[in-house]
Parts: sequence; C-alpha cells; structure tokens
Amino acid sequence: MKILVLNAGSSSQKSCLYELAGDALPEQPPEPLWTAQIDWSHRSDLAELKVKTAQGAALTTELPLESRASVMEQLLQTLWSGSTQVIAAPTEINVVGHRVVHGGQEYRESTQITPDVKATIARLAVLAPAHNPANLEGIEAVEQSLGTVPQVAVFDTAFHSQMPLQAVVYPIAYEWFERGLRRYGFHGISHQYVATRTAQLLGKPLDGLRLITCHLGNGCSLAAIAQGRSIDTSMGFTPLEGLMMGTRSGSVDPGLLIHLLQQHHLDAQQLDDLLNRQSGLKGVSGVSGDMRQILAAIAQGNSRAKLALEVYVYRLRAQISALLPALGGLDALVFTGGVGENSEVVRAGVCEGLNWLGVQLNSAQNLSHPVDQDIATPDSAARVLVVHTQEDWAIAQECWRLGDRSA
Repeated sequence: MKILVLNAGSSSQKSCLYELAGDALPEQPPEPLWTAQIDWSHRSDLAELKVKTAQGAALTTELPLESRASVMEQLLQTLWSGSTQVIAAPTEINVVGHRVVHGGQEYRESTQITPDVKATIARLAVLAPAHNPANLEGIEAVEQSLGTVPQVAVFDTAFHSQMPLQAVVYPIAYEWFERGLRRYGFHGISHQYVATRTAQLLGKPLDGLRLITCHLGNGCSLAAIAQGRSIDTSMGFTPLEGLMMGTRSGSVDPGLLIHLLQQHHLDAQQLDDLLNRQSGLKGVSGVSGDMRQILAAIAQGNSRAKLALEVYVYRLRAQISALLPALGGLDALVFTGGVGENSEVVRAGVCEGLNWLGVQLNSAQNLSHPVDQDIATPDSAARVLVVHTQEDWAIAQECWRLGDRSA
C-alpha cells in the first residue's frame, strides 16, 4: 500500500510517500520512499522545491510562482518522472492523507474527503485563515493530478475534541458557545503521536500516564494528556491563544486589544497582522521569530533578544504549571517540535523553573542532541523526554487504519 502524505502550511508544503506491506502497521516509522518540500516564502515570484528519495536522489529547483496549484502539480510529477522518480505511474498511489488544521465541531476523527467535507473545510477557513485554505489547495491539486484516488483528512483539532466542557467553554455569554465560539486546540496530530511514542519509550501503558507535551516550533502549544486523551491544551478558538510563539503573541489581555482598536485606531486587519505576524519572539526581540537567530543575537550581546527568550521561557513555565491541576500530578514532560527538539537552552530554562516540582534535568544528556530519549536524572520526580514528532507518519497511520476499516 502506497500512501502519499501532504502537510500544507501557509509558508511551506511538506510531502512524503510511504510504502506499507503486510496486514499490520510497523511499530517504528519506516523511511519514506520520497520526501519533498516547497518553500512558498523563498521569494515573492519564486517557490523553492526540494525533493529527496530513499535511494539518495535529490533535486533542488526554483519554480515560477504563477499559482500554488501549478507548483503543486510539478511537485507531484517528481514522484513518477525525472531523477527523483520512485513509482511508474500515479495509479500506484492508493490513498492520499492531508493534515487539515481546523475540523471545527463537525470532525472529531479522520475522515475520507468528499465534496461535503471540502465545503466544511472551506467554511472553517475563517477560524484558520492561514492554514485551511492551504489544506484545500493540496486536496484540489491531488484531484487534478491523481483523479479519483481516495483522500483522507486528518484534523489537528480532533485529538482535543473530547476535552471536558470546563476546559472548552469561554467565560463569555453562553449563547456564543452555542454558536461555536469555544476552545478547540491544535497541533493534535503531533501531541497524540508524541504521547504514544513516550509511552513506548518508557515501557508503560499510555492510559496510565499523566503527560504534558510541549510542541514548540514557530507555533507553540501544550497538551495535558491523561489516560491517552487530551484533557486541556493551551491553544483555543484559534492557534493564537496560549504560549508566546515565533511571530504570534499568544494570550494577551483582551482589554489591550480594545485599547489598540479605540485609542490607536488599528483596524481588524492591522490587529491581525500585529498579533499573528509581528509579535512573539520577533516582536519582542526585533530580530527574528526563529529561535536560532534569537540565540545567536544573545551571544552577540543583544539585550532585547535576551528579554525575548526570558519572556518565552517564563510564559512556557507558567502555562505548564497551569495544566498540572487538571492532571493531578505529572509522570512525564515531553519536548517536541523544532525548538523543543533542538534547543537545549529552552529545555534547561523550563526545567530549572520546575525544580519545585521535583523535575531534575541531566545536563549532559540535555546537551547531547537527544532524540527519542529520557533526559531526566534517575531521581527526578517526573521523566523529561525529547521526542521527534512525526506528523507525516501519524497521518499515514490514519490513512492505513481508515482504509483497513473500509476494506
């Protein structure tokens, strides 16, 4: 069974092709036959396409950015033509899985894509304007290039869909909750994968663990997981709530936003740009939303970059602590995502602030570029793990399971 996975974002498109044999999923993620990435932000008039195969073939090229659809078509063609060919024809692909950011209240699990599902994804774009439209573009590009191949939507919100009402309802007039204004949560595919992987690494059943998973990348979120289920999370109605992020503010006083609207005459679009693209690490530091550039600036004595890191870690520690009452304790703290997996400085700063909880980090292991590893000391009250998130593999697993049930 060949499963193509498309993971579309506002600034990039990641894709891979898995081949699965037999009647059971492997315990460990197999190496994809083919991986590809499009950088939409490379230049205003050009997209950068990078392709690699398991056999070692590679391609890097720039494509005219006349439309995303045309670039996507050329990406897909590298599967069956040119130096990166890994299949003889498009018909070899059995199913295509898509990460879809917002499934609203309608979709609490992965589902096969139909015209009705596409219409719902489009309607929910108002809640995830930087992501759902890009997800739809990927779906439609597959329809154009691969015809009637089955497609599956795997929703980022689904893992959080069973959170208890007290974690879901905003303390505003209840009528707005009845109209869908509620906390949804995001990064669910990643949180669910790393929770399952953590249980494997610890050799314990997932339903017996109390976990806080920290997905830290350009977007950042936490999940409190008990009995294998998300019971609270830091993101809410949109991916803007919660932690300080690369360019997103995270949670701020709503009164501050009213002040900006009334006293500084910002309109809705200016406010959206400020909160989503000009805030977070980038806004405080004035340097970048990329943690690597923040750390480089700190090494050069940049005081605002240092402040940005301090605010980032402070708010992260505070929100981790805020999730503890929902869990009633903590068995493991898990770091994942580009920052979570690669920044020993962030991990050390967070754990230092949790010493009161009995969390103790093994400094040498933290500095050793750990992957899928427990980096806590033997006497730590909770384990601390670094887990490489594999959203693409999680999406492929959902495609396999859905296809298997249909069969």
